[in-house]
Amino acid sequence: MTANMVGQPTGADEPLADHEIRAMRERIDEIDQAIIDLWQERARLSREVGRTRMASGGTRLVLSREREIVERFRSALGADGTQVALMILRAGRGPL
Repeated sequence: MTANMVGQPTGADEPLADHEIRAMRERIDEIDQAIIDLWQERARLSREVGRTRMASGGTRLVLSREREIVERFRSALGADGTQVALMILRAGRGPL
C-alpha cells in the first residue's frame, strides 16, 4: 500500500470492503503514475519530432497528423477523448 493511502478513509463500513477499496486505490495510483510517465515521455518525443522536422526545413506542425490523433482519441473515448487529445498535443508542441 502506498504511503499516501495509509489512514485515508475509504467510506466503507465493513473491513473486507475497506481492504478491497484500498487495494483498488493502490492500483489506481499505479495507473496514474504510469499515465504521468507516459505523458511526459510522449511530450518529450513530440518535441523531438518537431525540432527534427523544423531543422530539416519542415513546418512546426502537421495538422493532418494532429487531426488523426484527435480522431483516434475521440473514437476510443468519446467526446472527452477530444479534450484529452488536445491536452496531449499541447503538452508536446506548446500552445498554438
